[in-house]
Amino acid sequence: MTETPTSGNVSLGMPQLPAPAYPDDVRARLEEDAKAIIDRYPDSRSALLPMLHLVQSEEGHVTRTGMRFCADMLGLTTAEVTAVATFYTMYRRKPSGDYQVGVCTNTLCAVMGGDAIFEELKEHLGVGNDGADMTTADGKITLEHIECNAACDYAPVVMVNWEFFDNQTPESAKKMVDDLRAGRTVEPTRGAPLCTFKETARILAGFPDERPGAVAATGGAGPASLVGLRLAKGEAPHTRIVHPRGEAAGQEGA
Repeated sequence: MTETPTSGNVSLGMPQLPAPAYPDDVRARLEEDAKAIIDRYPDSRSALLPMLHLVQSEEGHVTRTGMRFCADMLGLTTAEVTAVATFYTMYRRKPSGDYQVGVCTNTLCAVMGGDAIFEELKEHLGVGNDGADMTTADGKITLEHIECNAACDYAPVVMVNWEFFDNQTPESAKKMVDDLRAGRTVEPTRGAPLCTFKETARILAGFPDERPGAVAATGGAGPASLVGLRLAKGEAPHTRIVHPRGEAAGQEGA
């Protein structure tokens, strides 16, 4: 009787085997961190989002092993964890770069130059627009287009590991990614100094940013974002910027 081939070269259409576990030393370290996260919540399942950031900080993306770990720690099924991990775009499902470069291509940023920045960066970096093709061969940069970052007053905006680079041009964006790949210091236009994507994920999991001066540098609001607030408080004189239809400049109040 001839046996049915079962080698790795034959696809039987079977479900994937269970994800491998973390090595013992890694799991012990992650368990300590996970317990600290879980203790913040009255219901342990509420800890899932920061837990996913925690496992992302380990490998740079959310692996099947990471999802299994979250399920084990929170008493959930892997299906429940997978449903959450695949819903939010901040959780990467594939290996990605040390620096996640996101170009806003929503309406205002797009018309102000965001589309041009994205297209020129794709060509400059030699990357595509989907899957593994989004990351440079050296593993430094993952490029993606992103939705509105609520920074329209600084359009077009590029974000690197969720830090703002305002009022960008194709030339400034290309210089920025070249500096990142070369290991040169790159400073956001506002907010905390850059760190790697893994380090960013750990901060998003709720652990303190221990770099000197990093916490003091945080805060996303810049001068342009605060003009409306100052006007509302009467702290700045009101200046009419757009004249009423049919009214020429200099004829106001006539």
